[in-house]
Amino acid sequence: MEKYNIAIDGPAGAGKSTIARLVAEALGFVYVDTGAMYRAVTWKVLQQGLLPEQKDEVTALAERIGIELVPRPEGQQVLVDGVDVTRPIRTTDITDHVSQIASIGGVREVLVAKQKQMAASRGVVMDGRDIGTQVMPDAEIKIFLTASVKERAERRYKEMLDSGSCTMTLEQLEQDIARRDQMDQEREISPLVRAHDAILMDSTTMTIAEVVDEILGLCKDKVGGGM
Repeated sequence: MEKYNIAIDGPAGAGKSTIARLVAEALGFVYVDTGAMYRAVTWKVLQQGLLPEQKDEVTALAERIGIELVPRPEGQQVLVDGVDVTRPIRTTDITDHVSQIASIGGVREVLVAKQKQMAASRGVVMDGRDIGTQVMPDAEIKIFLTASVKERAERRYKEMLDSGSCTMTLEQLEQDIARRDQMDQEREISPLVRAHDAILMDSTTMTIAEVVDEILGLCKDKVGGGM
């Protein structure tokens, strides 16, 4: 089977990571969660006591650390310099700071270079904010996955309740997601935009299985393989 790349972009809480992982599993492709990479850098930044304003130091740290994304039956494991940070990078503290760290030009340059290396061998499903525009502009399949702010907040709230890590009300979460949307869209470096050739997919009223099936259908129609 000829391998090809799939880029899935979209705002926070749109379900990109779950969808991308399931699509990758169905196709036998490699899943790369770029959001986890930015969260991993943010975790290390906070561990080192650095501030987002210290852009040079933060960029140097991003270049220095080793980030590994390891596929596991229960989901992707994230390692930073050999330390398992899979759960710590999903805490509210990291969520509150990751957009600031991701807006630093030097950090994005470092991680985009790493992501391009991962995509070079093809057969990759990658999700994030700028995959179709910056990381894999030549991806054969590009999806811009979104959902209403209200729906995204409700999904994230349920996830937090299920994991026992809920520290916000639903209303606070909705406000936080709207704030992150604005930050992602207005940042100077690689803002969140839909690639001109990306297919817009609104998952507000769709189940996870329906979204996955639709993307797999697009793969079959457009690429003619991988099913």
